[in-house]
Amino acid sequence: MRSVHAKRRLASVLIPILGVTSSGVALAAESAAKAAEPSSAQQSQQFLDGIAAVVNQKVITLQQVNAEARLAQDQLQRQKIPVPDHAVLQKQVLQRMITEEVERQEAERLGIRVSDAQAEQAVQTVADRNKISVARLREEVEKSGVPWETYMKTLRQEVRMDLLRQRAVDSTIVISDAEIDSFLKSQGGQLPAAQPAPQAQQQAQAAPAQQSGPAVLGLAQILVAVPEGSPASRVQELRKKAEALLARVRGGADFAGVAAASSDDPQALKGGELGVRPLNGWPDLFLQATENLKPGEVSGVIQSGNGFHILKVLTRGQPAGGRGAPAQAPAPGPAPAGPQAQAQGPMMVTQTHARHILIKSSKVMSDEKAETRLNQLRQRLQNGDKFEDLAKRYSEDVSAPQGGDLGWLTPGETVPAFEQAMDDLEPGQISQPVKSQFGWHLIQVLERRTKNMETEFKRMQARQILFQRRAEPAFEDWLNQLRGQAYIDNRLDPQSNRSRR
Repeated sequence: MRSVHAKRRLASVLIPILGVTSSGVALAAESAAKAAEPSSAQQSQQFLDGIAAVVNQKVITLQQVNAEARLAQDQLQRQKIPVPDHAVLQKQVLQRMITEEVERQEAERLGIRVSDAQAEQAVQTVADRNKISVARLREEVEKSGVPWETYMKTLRQEVRMDLLRQRAVDSTIVISDAEIDSFLKSQGGQLPAAQPAPQAQQQAQAAPAQQSGPAVLGLAQILVAVPEGSPASRVQELRKKAEALLARVRGGADFAGVAAASSDDPQALKGGELGVRPLNGWPDLFLQATENLKPGEVSGVIQSGNGFHILKVLTRGQPAGGRGAPAQAPAPGPAPAGPQAQAQGPMMVTQTHARHILIKSSKVMSDEKAETRLNQLRQRLQNGDKFEDLAKRYSEDVSAPQGGDLGWLTPGETVPAFEQAMDDLEPGQISQPVKSQFGWHLIQVLERRTKNMETEFKRMQARQILFQRRAEPAFEDWLNQLRGQAYIDNRLDPQSNRSRR
């Protein structure tokens, strides 16, 4: 896959706007804050050194953990989820903070930053998907007790996470033509079609949709994580733990409460809720485990590369709005679209043949240095150097050996910043330096053509479905590896340490 491409991921980041945010950032009521305070005995023991954890060289203090624990308690109470006792809540909150810190450090290492324009676009998309204005969105957020600045900080974190996912994981997922052929054959040539990108859709002569939307599935989970490299005895121990949690749930315990107290999933403090997605947005393992379950029913214990899962079906059927419908924070690339009715007949689309030179941002190569480097290369191109020669020598994209050639690009196939700059060029022209989440680009348009894309879109849709099924497990695997490579000293829960010195 070409790294400049946006990998359309249906597993969108979900951010409720009425009352809480995705990381539990809400203004705690005074009574909830008092209830969440540790006892005097706990305080005297815990604040001997004031350190809750060390992540590489970053310290997380007990004061920070207790502040987040108060906010998490308030969120759980708003959602009417049983609140774990303080010590358990602390451990759950700290695990989440450690994961967020590992992700933050990796994003910083890769030079990933969220620009003001990206943050503003994220807010606009959240508002659009809730069918309200940005002003109304802000009113609803502040009405719930969340300062707008806090909400924006959380939204930036979510966008940064998505950029990190695209940069580190999405480009590693390769769907072969043989896999597409096999998938299409298994579907009898018919499949729920992903809606074309907006630009392509405007050009395509497609029949109107015959249904209100794709079938969707909402899930929650309890995860018992299995650290990488665990011996068989430890795996069996963790399986027994998962089976004990399942027995509690089937015995009448509140699923969300058990998740909040015991799940190793980042969504534990949201009651384990994973969101509502089109069916094609879930991993095959989850679909198989829940295919015969009705809303409210719970699966058995299922095993993946990350550990043991217990799944609960929250909703199943056609999408519906209404009270409590979550807003979605957008990926910085094209907004993911759920499957729609299959387009019929010719789909005439204008394609662009382009090439580029990519300089990636990092701690060593700042945005300023990358832009300067490309300006120097652009000057050399104007002085007569060949584009393909400079691309082979300087570009950091996988297309470099081909002189930066990206082939024929269909609207919606690249991230918006790249596509907009490319569309503004005439054949033969070279762009100014263009920034995307992948780094800085010089783009040259070689030629354009109009083509019937009916067959290509069907294959593209199949590719998206296969990609979506692999993206989530791949990201979890990558995140586990990232944590395993980090130095983590969790002083509230030493047994959870998986660090490597």
